[in-house]
Amino acid sequence: MNLKRLEYFCQLAMLGNFTRAAHKIGIAQPALTIAIQKLEQEVGLKLINRAEKNALLTAEGEVLYKLATQLLSQAKQLEIELEELKDLEQGTIRFGVSAMMGSYYFPKVLATFKQKYPKIKMHLVDQGTAALEKMLLNGELDLALVRSDSENPQLRYTELFNEEVVAAMASSHPLANEQSISLAQFCQQPLVLFHEGYFLREVISQYSKKNHLALDIRMETNLIELQKSLVRSEVGITTCLSRILQNEQQMTSTPFEPKIEFKLSLAWKKNHYLSKASKAFMTHLSSTLDPMG
Repeated sequence: MNLKRLEYFCQLAMLGNFTRAAHKIGIAQPALTIAIQKLEQEVGLKLINRAEKNALLTAEGEVLYKLATQLLSQAKQLEIELEELKDLEQGTIRFGVSAMMGSYYFPKVLATFKQKYPKIKMHLVDQGTAALEKMLLNGELDLALVRSDSENPQLRYTELFNEEVVAAMASSHPLANEQSISLAQFCQQPLVLFHEGYFLREVISQYSKKNHLALDIRMETNLIELQKSLVRSEVGITTCLSRILQNEQQMTSTPFEPKIEFKLSLAWKKNHYLSKASKAFMTHLSSTLDPMG
């Protein structure tokens, strides 16, 4: 059976649309259509309901999708293991991390890891926790740094550290001298926030929706330095992890009351083969991030 056609079929099954699937794969839509037709001829079954607007699977297509996903995963694991037999220090790690973690915690980790294992390639993906967990489940990532306040039963987690979420504001802000700030007080201020899908935004969005509060959002950005510049200029206040403001002279961090904690964990899919490269990175990450004082 042609594995490439199975890969195309699985992408189509996940995305539910020929145009989106072809774009994701990087081929022309007619080429995808021909590949699926040839796969149907190969297996002797109708896999796609073409009468539907979207590429919905037939009952037979659903069965093949489940089996094909398992087969492709096994083929990928075999490929990884064969590569490791050639050189145990080579390999590629597909690693997911959020913008904030990537900017402030990861550079040191990556630099020291690359010094130790110069032949291992690192493919980085920047997304929020929800997107990273989905990519882990789809086999698009090997490992990801995610928050672990709510764990997915299909993933394994190892907690790295627990940190406090604080309100960040200019030192001249009227609330800068307060010992703590409530979410109600925070939501009444002009705000500079992360985009939706990131924990430091979600905690505010969820509270405001629950309490029917209209937010005055002056800027949405995942660029940490831009956020800090806007906060220093008193465009608005924001949320961040306390460690990020340790060396800031013009900004103040104020804890929330009640306290808001951010648990960061390394996650990977259960029953997913982890290469020696990934295991080496896990060990390195734990030893580097754990004692983060």
